[in-house]
Amino acid sequence: MLSLRRTICSYSSHFALFNPVKTYKLYSIRPITKFLTFGSSFEGISLRPRFQMGIIYSKGYLLYPLSLSSYCSSSEKECADSTSTSSCGVLEPLDITQELLGLVHDPPAAYRHFIRAGRHQVCVRSRSVMAHIAFRAKMYPQARRILEDLIYTTKSSPIFENLVDILHGAAIACRNPEKGVFDAYFGVLTDLGFLDEAVEAFYRMRDFSIFPKLRSCNNLLDRLNKSGQKEVSLKLFEDLIVLGLWPSVYTFNIMIGFLCKDGDLDRAMGFFERMNGLGCAPDLVTYNSLIDGYGKVGSLDQVEKLYCKMREGGCNPDIITYNTLIDSFCKFSNLPKAFGYLRELNRHGLKANVVTYSTLINAFSKEGMVREAINLFMKMTIQGLRPNEYTFSCMIDGCCRTNRFEYALKLLEEMLRQGVQLNIVTYTCLIDGLCKRGEIGEAEEVFKSMEKAGVSANQLTYTSLIYGYFLSKNGQKVNALLSEMKSKGIEPDLSMYGTLIWGLCNEGKISEAMLLVSEMEGLGLRPNLVIYSNLIDAHFKAGMATQAVSLFYEMTNSDIVPNLVTYCSLLDGLCKEGLITEAKNHFDKMKRLGLSPNLLAYTALIDGLCKNGSVDDAQDMFDEMLVKRLKPDKVVYTSLIDGYLKHGRIDEAMLTRELMVESGLELDLHCYTCFIWWYCKSGKMQEAKEMLEEMRIKGIAPDEAVYNCFISNQLKLEDIDQLLELKSDVKKMGHDPSS
Repeated sequence: MLSLRRTICSYSSHFALFNPVKTYKLYSIRPITKFLTFGSSFEGISLRPRFQMGIIYSKGYLLYPLSLSSYCSSSEKECADSTSTSSCGVLEPLDITQELLGLVHDPPAAYRHFIRAGRHQVCVRSRSVMAHIAFRAKMYPQARRILEDLIYTTKSSPIFENLVDILHGAAIACRNPEKGVFDAYFGVLTDLGFLDEAVEAFYRMRDFSIFPKLRSCNNLLDRLNKSGQKEVSLKLFEDLIVLGLWPSVYTFNIMIGFLCKDGDLDRAMGFFERMNGLGCAPDLVTYNSLIDGYGKVGSLDQVEKLYCKMREGGCNPDIITYNTLIDSFCKFSNLPKAFGYLRELNRHGLKANVVTYSTLINAFSKEGMVREAINLFMKMTIQGLRPNEYTFSCMIDGCCRTNRFEYALKLLEEMLRQGVQLNIVTYTCLIDGLCKRGEIGEAEEVFKSMEKAGVSANQLTYTSLIYGYFLSKNGQKVNALLSEMKSKGIEPDLSMYGTLIWGLCNEGKISEAMLLVSEMEGLGLRPNLVIYSNLIDAHFKAGMATQAVSLFYEMTNSDIVPNLVTYCSLLDGLCKEGLITEAKNHFDKMKRLGLSPNLLAYTALIDGLCKNGSVDDAQDMFDEMLVKRLKPDKVVYTSLIDGYLKHGRIDEAMLTRELMVESGLELDLHCYTCFIWWYCKSGKMQEAKEMLEEMRIKGIAPDEAVYNCFISNQLKLEDIDQLLELKSDVKKMGHDPSS
């Protein structure tokens, strides 16, 4: 403390009045963590404890600013070279700031002197004073550069967090009542990315009853939101209102837009509902943000309510609104509604753009409605709209999905003709389409062309090739591809693991598939619905029903809801194992979950019921199918016919046969075999022979099972001539008849 007193006392001669020049005695010094107290005729201005600065007035005369602890910081090296202050490191040579204050009414001269002084003599205090002088003279670019320099030169020192205090002291020294410098400083902090410091500056300025302009606050709110500091942004918004800085519609749009993108729709709607109360009417941007937010999560009812409210409020939708509406309904498979908005925008005099058409083309393509997608594609080109990479990729993908590969190649040629570069999406669509067609050789050629063009394959590209290799029974190529991926640093994702597991399951390599499941779980990837469904189906087919059921419950316990595919595999597997009661229970549970059983589900259960002697229950299921307008296939009819015949109910079997023929289905080998078996068993050989002849007329070749029905019966009847004739027929068919 003694050293500090000596330092300040030694500089008492520098506390000079500018008008007139006069010095005052320093009456008392208090500890640095408190106000500096001068004689009763002086007034002191205090900063934060770690940086205090006294601006002293007496009888209207301005004293030089007094600086203590922060200016003694060793981090301000530019002041250390001063011969008069080297012993304590106090600020800078005082004449620079004094001269600037003397030129406060001649800003150009002050700025010239400031520049001539050079960085060695121009430190925090003089920069702060010069910023005020320049700003008051409307030398805004110069003021901004000074503030930027002020920030950059102090950002690594304790002075940085006290710049608001220093600027406030400089404002008093310059007798500058304007607050523009503080707004500029706040804006520069925000623009330079010092967001936390800008927030701190806001609250420190508040202590001096100084507030940035709303425009600057909006900029900070926007940047806070974009940097993910949602809670800080929300608090700042509320504090603006408390301090009387009423938000504008632009402020609300910043908050609503970010919250919608963040998925925080409840808060976004809360801001929307507060707007009118704070004198802000929602505008087009407000509604577009909310419609987009609710559309992305599938709240289509809320989307339509907002759209109606928008029109009722006199806010006319623009093309962005309609594109957002169309995208929302397309994503959630309501294509009629999406197409309706296309017609509506045309009625209101708006023109659909490339985004509009591309969104619809993508949706129609994914739904397999490629003809409609092609029509839209042609329409947009007729209207002079040029398809972009995304449009072409959607079209090519849709054509590949629906086996219109020739048209996909034509689109590819057109794409190249127009100078549209093929991207990874386009290449992957082509490779995927070729692989699904089983044309793995052509897919490899496209892959090579892609690499030559400098386009790097991604996980999806490799996944398509893996699928193609499994489809062509070429597991060795799969291993080679995985090694290539590893060398390129590409790790398998969930989709790729799913394809690998599917391929191994199809090859019956269940243990290897389960090892992959363990591997992916070790990487933090959990099996999804598709993976579980494939594993369940594979275990049932391998006769491992217990493990299959265990996997099903493991899946449901992981909060994964089974879909129709999963249930169909489960029902089919349980029925084939004779576990009919369990199958019926799952069938009922499936319906309770809101899943409407499809043809495969009914077929599996009807076949299982018939094979286990519950033909009446199977008939009930059959009738239920008809009520639901599901068309039974041959398997259903044949299962019922077989079930009735095994119970000796020939009349019901014949009636079912008639229904089958009336529905446009022809009896197949299995169905004829069922009838022939029953007739032979019942000793009705004439009817059996008539059925055999009917088969031959229809071009259905009898197999060994059919002949064995006859042979078994002839052995019982000891009809040697007929037996030899039948055996001869069997040999002609290339079979080895049992004797």
